[in-house]
Amino acid sequence: MTTLHAQPYDLAAAGFYFESANDYALKAATLRNAYGQTVEEFEIQFIDGERLDLELFEALRIGQPDIAAYFEATLNWPEDQKVRAIIAVREVGYSLRLGNDDPDRFDIDLYEIDSLRDLAIRFVDEGLFGDIPKAIENYLDYDAIARDLAMDFGTVTIAGAHYAYRAA
Repeated sequence: MTTLHAQPYDLAAAGFYFESANDYALKAATLRNAYGQTVEEFEIQFIDGERLDLELFEALRIGQPDIAAYFEATLNWPEDQKVRAIIAVREVGYSLRLGNDDPDRFDIDLYEIDSLRDLAIRFVDEGLFGDIPKAIENYLDYDAIARDLAMDFGTVTIAGAHYAYRAA
């Protein structure tokens, strides 16, 4: 379960923790400062939850208007959609509006792999470079292939997992 905190910009008011959009709406609607005035503006802070959801929160710069859509994404998006959204926004520079944009709209080739050298080995094994006889495989320069792949691929670590990605 993801826990967020609404920190009021009003110094005469105390913030509150919440775990859903409904919880936030109820607490925000009833919050008053020390003078009895309603509090309307909050900084939203990530407190507890999955590391992947934290990185999604940070990449998308979640604010008050995004709370419901953020909780929807954390509950319903599969891991690969979260990773694609993080890469698209944080690494590639695309924009994503939660609730309006689908993270699958980004043309990103994604491989969970430790290094570009490992990706080169995988591509050779999968036949991307054609049929290579087993006797010749020992003579392949996977480091050189990895350097070539670095022209098109980037690498990133998200929530402890390593990825190679190529964005169109």
